[in-house]
Amino acid sequence: MTSDISLWQKIKEDFGLPKKNDPALNSNFEVFFNYPGVWAIFYYRIANILYKKNFTKLARFISGISQIFTNIDIHPGCNIGRRVFIDHGFGVVIGQTSVIHDDVLIYQGVTLGGVSLSHGKRHPTIQSFTTIGAGAKILGNITVGKHAKIGANSVVVGDVKANCTAIGVPAKVVREKRSSKKDEISLDHHILPDVSKEMFTYLIKRVAILEHAIKEQENIDVSKEDKELEHIYKKFLSVMKQ
Repeated sequence: MTSDISLWQKIKEDFGLPKKNDPALNSNFEVFFNYPGVWAIFYYRIANILYKKNFTKLARFISGISQIFTNIDIHPGCNIGRRVFIDHGFGVVIGQTSVIHDDVLIYQGVTLGGVSLSHGKRHPTIQSFTTIGAGAKILGNITVGKHAKIGANSVVVGDVKANCTAIGVPAKVVREKRSSKKDEISLDHHILPDVSKEMFTYLIKRVAILEHAIKEQENIDVSKEDKELEHIYKKFLSVMKQ
């Protein structure tokens, strides 16, 4: 992470992010009233400086005020880099020892939480140009690599390598792309494989094979029921292909 610019330069960058990342923005006026994620980062920047100077009670007070106004809970002791954008933001929780590198996009309902009562590093590290989908939970002292994508509502409890996509509960890496040539946040986080669809298709075909084998061996006539099931099966497959 880079930290070679002043606090106010960082804040200026933060307030410029909605224009870059949200096509719904129509005017600078909206930034001040419709982007709680920007304000949450603003309060964090001030509280973090106080926290590092051992004014911990004042820092926690500021973060508490921020939580009331933004519904976003960021511990002042965590480490957040430049140009981190929390879109919509409601329900986001970022724990004390979390580390977020520059240029990360976080959607509403995301939790960067701990799974230990120890006083050491117990929250995730999120590297640059990562996109974290709405409702995702990233738990423990793990690392999400550069240019990774975390699917919405996934629960991540292990490391995710750079340039990978992880989805599910618990999250599994389902796609690995080539290293990105551009250092920019990817907004195509909706492009995810449908694991449930693939599994259902497999199970249906497997059951059909077993039924066919049993009918041939036992010479059972279930032609009427078979036609009804075939009709239902075709309707199901047509829905699955959509």
